Amino acid sequence: MTNVELETSTRKNPDISTVTTPALLDRFESKYTIPIQLVDPIVRFIQPYCSYDKYSALSPDKYYKINSLYFDTPDYLFLRKRMLKVEKRFNMRIRCYGDNPKYPYFFEIKQRLGDIVRKTRAKVDDPEYARYFFATKDQLPPLEDKKNSKHRDLFFQTAFRYNAHPVVLVQYRRQAFFSNYDEYARVTFDINLRYKAQNDYYPLPVDGDMIPCDVALGNDNCSYAILELKCYTSFVPLWMVDLVRTFNLQRTGFSKFSTCLRGVFSRYSSDGLFNRKKSSMFEDFFPEE
Repeated sequence: MTNVELETSTRKNPDISTVTTPALLDRFESKYTIPIQLVDPIVRFIQPYCSYDKYSALSPDKYYKINSLYFDTPDYLFLRKRMLKVEKRFNMRIRCYGDNPKYPYFFEIKQRLGDIVRKTRAKVDDPEYARYFFATKDQLPPLEDKKNSKHRDLFFQTAFRYNAHPVVLVQYRRQAFFSNYDEYARVTFDINLRYKAQNDYYPLPVDGDMIPCDVALGNDNCSYAILELKCYTSFVPLWMVDLVRTFNLQRTGFSKFSTCLRGVFSRYSSDGLFNRKKSSMFEDFFPEE
């Protein structure tokens, strides 16, 4: 489906939200690990307040695939800050959608300060963008959208400053909603978390290479979903508060980035495919089960 067709379908269907996530956003985020059986009851609870985002609405089962290529430094500074729960921290990722992603891709930086997350997001249409991550004479071409250009340049500048490079490709399926009544409020359910170690700059999943994440199963061998509630920092909608109380939700602070890197360290080092010295750096964070 082309962008024009997608926009036309969205306008014609009142059950599809026309809200989009801003390119620069300060928001409150709260995460919960819930049994997969709770997804449908929670969806029924929020439907009076929310509509599917356009990608979920047009998917037969309401889920769509997200591919996130996470960056880190040679000594895994971003991961170490995450595991030490450093108050001021950030991560970097390149994101695209589907098994055969089409442009634009999205360059994102998420900075965290306590419960508040600042997210910058840039659209990138250039299929040759990887060359700009290396020391060349090529200059980043200016974009017509100055804000988009600023956010894109910030991503490259941050990668240069920290010598950051791709380390893990994460894929999952998402069902997502926007509020019909709040300026910005969002509910997402993520399932089927998979990953692979990767140093290439393009977040292109190869189905046979993706490894299911073991954390997707709890101690009771039950499949789980990651529920996220997101809204502006200035106001948490009352229906979100009621949702948490009604289902007695307990925050978990689940990180796809660190969870999947744990899988990289344990699996790839045991296979002799990963640097054991680097893997040993995280034994205090990732003790043997």
